[in-house]
Amino acid sequence: MLKALLFDFDGLILDTETPEVLVWQSIYREHGFKLPVDEWEKTIGGYGISNFDAAEHLSLLSQGRLDPATMRIRYRRESDLLIHASDIMPGVTRLIEQAREQGIQAAIGSSSPHSWVDAHAKRLGIFHYFKHIICQDDVPPGRTKPNPDIYLKALDMLKVQNTEAVVFEDSLNGVEAARRAGIFVVAVPNPLTVKMGVTGDLTVSSLADLSLQGLQGKIPGS
Repeated sequence: MLKALLFDFDGLILDTETPEVLVWQSIYREHGFKLPVDEWEKTIGGYGISNFDAAEHLSLLSQGRLDPATMRIRYRRESDLLIHASDIMPGVTRLIEQAREQGIQAAIGSSSPHSWVDAHAKRLGIFHYFKHIICQDDVPPGRTKPNPDIYLKALDMLKVQNTEAVVFEDSLNGVEAARRAGIFVVAVPNPLTVKMGVTGDLTVSSLADLSLQGLQGKIPGS
């Protein structure tokens, strides 16, 4: 029986990932270089696949002319402007409301810090939908996705078994974290991660294409 929906945040509830890569691409181009998007993509949802650092990489390409700290400040400022102008991804709110009507709990499990996730959830007016928000601050250092710790902690806090929950993820790191936790995972690749071939136990192009009833019909044992 389905008792909990566990949502990733970046790229799943709010598309923070497309603005971030667009800003880095712009900064790289400005200095005559090209962002290796295939390396950047591996860091989405956690640093399990790669520890690529765009600022450090660009500094090396410029032979030290460009300061990584200065570039990170600029990147954060410019990408934040784009992200703050973005709305919730399609279908998220409707799915959570359907769950509430059936007494199914909702939580967020994110590799980002609370300072980021909580602030955006409040800005978007959805903070109150989630019984718990579990972030990188809530697990030991180095134990974010693709490690299962965030989702295992969510299960513990919600007091549900892994067979009673569903995870919604957009990244390879996130899908791997859900699988290691033994949770049925719905992959919802965004415009950036779709190029990486992200797939789950169920894969949809948008949460707008999925109803709670339809989802329950695809979960073994539901």
